Amino acid sequence: MTNQDEERKASTASAPDDALASEDDAAILAKLGYKQELRRNFTMIEVFGIAFSIMGLLPSIASTLSYSIPAGPVGMVWVSASGFIFVVGLAMADLGSAMPTSGGLYWWTHFFSSPKTRNPLCFLVGYSNTLGLVGGLCSIDYAFALMFLSVIVVARDGNWTPSNGIIYGTFLACVCCHGILASTMSKIMGKLQTVFVVANFILIFATIIALPIGARHNRNDGHYIFAQTENSTTWPTGWAFMLAWLSPIWTIGAFDSCVHMSEEAANATKAVPFGILMSIGSCWFFGFIIVIVLAACINPDLSSVTGSKFGQPMAQIYFDAIGKHGTLGLMSLLFIVQFLMGLSILVAASRQAWAFSRDGALPFSRFFRPISQKFGYIPLRTIWGAVFLAAILGLLSLIAPAAAQALFSLAVAGNNLAWGIPIFARVVWGQKKFKPGPFYTGDRFSVPIAWVAITFLVFGTLLSMFPVEGPDPTPQNMNYTVVINSAVWFGALAYYYIDARKWFTGPKITIDSDDLTEAQQQAIADDGLEIKGLEDMVHAKVGGDGSRDGSGSGSGSDVKAV
Repeated sequence: MTNQDEERKASTASAPDDALASEDDAAILAKLGYKQELRRNFTMIEVFGIAFSIMGLLPSIASTLSYSIPAGPVGMVWVSASGFIFVVGLAMADLGSAMPTSGGLYWWTHFFSSPKTRNPLCFLVGYSNTLGLVGGLCSIDYAFALMFLSVIVVARDGNWTPSNGIIYGTFLACVCCHGILASTMSKIMGKLQTVFVVANFILIFATIIALPIGARHNRNDGHYIFAQTENSTTWPTGWAFMLAWLSPIWTIGAFDSCVHMSEEAANATKAVPFGILMSIGSCWFFGFIIVIVLAACINPDLSSVTGSKFGQPMAQIYFDAIGKHGTLGLMSLLFIVQFLMGLSILVAASRQAWAFSRDGALPFSRFFRPISQKFGYIPLRTIWGAVFLAAILGLLSLIAPAAAQALFSLAVAGNNLAWGIPIFARVVWGQKKFKPGPFYTGDRFSVPIAWVAITFLVFGTLLSMFPVEGPDPTPQNMNYTVVINSAVWFGALAYYYIDARKWFTGPKITIDSDDLTEAQQQAIADDGLEIKGLEDMVHAKVGGDGSRDGSGSGSGSDVKAV
């Protein structure tokens, strides 16, 4: 038996709810006010796997070369941006280890925020995160469609151009396939993440070996790789370099997926921070190697790469180095890995959407709330809800690529806001309420790390809203990120203040005394909660500001001080 199998078996060996989880995992979740409803099928390595799979290092770098190439080879070396992203991961890992739940970002926001701000901010973060993940699904699957079709273009020697309708049809087929796979493969989804990680590394090593060999007579020197600057935009050269940071910002994202999978993770208080930091760190290290190889093997005539007849700069880099047949092979492997990315992010997005519906915040929450036991204790309805929404949003690709790109920016700006607000709420309003988990950066470093993370997330959000080509954009190359994201953010707040404030009071309590074993009841009592047997309800200890210490608040239940 492997270590992962032993970990998975230990997680369910003493499970109180039809072998869904171990006593310890279920008790930790109960402290947050939730009943264990999902099966904990994910080991620590598999939690890392889902985040690393979503990042899809090489396909993501390939999809974002349009940001880095205009600044020249210097713009392709991304050590600084990746380092700041790791700091964001550290701040999130502190929270994920302390309070692991699928809706962690909005739950933490509600728990740490002030009484006046907790409900609207929680509502905002929940919607921004949910739509950000669906936007990420759209972005990944749209990129898959372009990569898949680029293989056909290469096979036809550039003598074919897919229409927007063909691109959308390919995108739609991909999204629907992901829905089917996410629905029917739940029992092995955790193990599949390991397969996906292996597939990513096969592609990475194939690329970093094949390109230097193929371009051995035309490789660029060290000065070109590390010191050559270009500027094919109308921005100042320095700002063109900063815009190149969008490549790692787009690539090393979705590490919050570890949080969303926390209710399916064995030993979640350790698995979640491990998954976050290991996925970011791996992309930081291997991404640095990949972009050095690409800068060494790229055609110095960068305009011929960005304006490739194949429609993908990466396809042109492959073609110049290893020819048509090598390009077809590696681009085929590239779009396969891209496909796996989409499946993983759909799984993560469905868990966030389910958690938000569990707390009654989504439209039709009662419909999306049930868990499908038949399909393996998964939120089947939110899987298909995310598929349907992605299919609708993807229609923007039929209107204009600029509009589609703005929609996909939800994966950056929308998620940045959702990551930043709970970190901000903790250090501004809730630092005294924070109780570290097994992973903690320490009293000395935790708060400075949080402020650096907040600053970078604000910077990254603003950066994502700039037109890439210059300060005088046309309607065709305008960056509509600010329009799309402002519509989401102000729309969510308008929905809250017009209607939701009347009924949304934050995360709900879904657990009662019938769901708990004696060991879990003792663990909850030790954390300041009490099981009221007559009412079958968990009551939270109320702090001086009226907030609940340890279980979230606002359930609509009869919660009082004990």
